[in-house]
Amino acid sequence: MDDIYSKKPEECAYSFTQHRACEFFPCHKTNHPEDFNCLFCYCPLYTLGSKCGGNFRYLENGVKDCSDCLLPHGRGSYSYIISKYPELMELAKKNR
Repeated sequence: MDDIYSKKPEECAYSFTQHRACEFFPCHKTNHPEDFNCLFCYCPLYTLGSKCGGNFRYLENGVKDCSDCLLPHGRGSYSYIISKYPELMELAKKNR
């Protein structure tokens, strides 16, 4: 049995899931649907605005448009998303 604590998150089953029965799968255009990760269906980094690191744009009305972003949906996205949690926690502290 492999020691799960010595594996990178991307080597573990908990860091990748697909919901192929979803009516929207894949919800973003991709040439590699087999690598599309649904784990972060709604991106937890949206609230970081321009500091999320993804491929987004702001619409004229100020709404952040992430329709061209695959950052949370890649096979290796788990570690990146988790690395941003300290910034998310800081935002949460401000909104207590």
